[in-house]
Amino acid sequence: MRIAKDGLSIISFIFVLGLAFLAISFTNSLFLILSVLMFVFLAFTIFFFRDPEREIGKNIVSPADGKIIKIEKIKDSDVGDSIKVSIFMSILDVHVNRMPIDGKILKIERVEGNFFPAYSEESEKNEKNIILAETKIGKIKIIQIAGIFARRIVCYAKEGKNIAKGERIGMIKFGSRVDLILPKDKVRLRIRVNDKLRAGVDEIAELND
Repeated sequence: MRIAKDGLSIISFIFVLGLAFLAISFTNSLFLILSVLMFVFLAFTIFFFRDPEREIGKNIVSPADGKIIKIEKIKDSDVGDSIKVSIFMSILDVHVNRMPIDGKILKIERVEGNFFPAYSEESEKNEKNIILAETKIGKIKIIQIAGIFARRIVCYAKEGKNIAKGERIGMIKFGSRVDLILPKDKVRLRIRVNDKLRAGVDEIAELND
């Protein structure tokens, strides 16, 4: 099973700590319990940082695994008249984010903020990473949003780089949300609120002719 590169150091640390507790347990039985807890946590951490290979879907695909919690029309300062799709990632979802359509990264902006639950209205004020890209349908945005537990946003994308649909662009550690902002007149949505999606696989929208 492929593991996200950002999880390798954490997994290694937990594994070494578990072995250390196991070694000490021969002189103190309390450390046997701690060792068992470490290895249980290790199993969860490996599960959390899984990064499966994906067969990339058609048209515009989801940038994140999770459930659609909101679809709304907005006026974005860069994209213009837009549709925003908000995807909530639970702690059980794969947390690697992917590019929804071929594009060139124009700008990456980190915005400091709060850490409200990612499914709440207050989460609009949360810390976030905004990726602006130029695509064949015009400008789009992918916004990685931190949550109450997710305090670590990782972005693999680089300004000026061309990124293919389905390519990994980052991850958010331990839950949270990804918003996708698309130009309203260029797409037709293929999803509804509460739909479950897989990043890079499931279609979010098709292009208008």
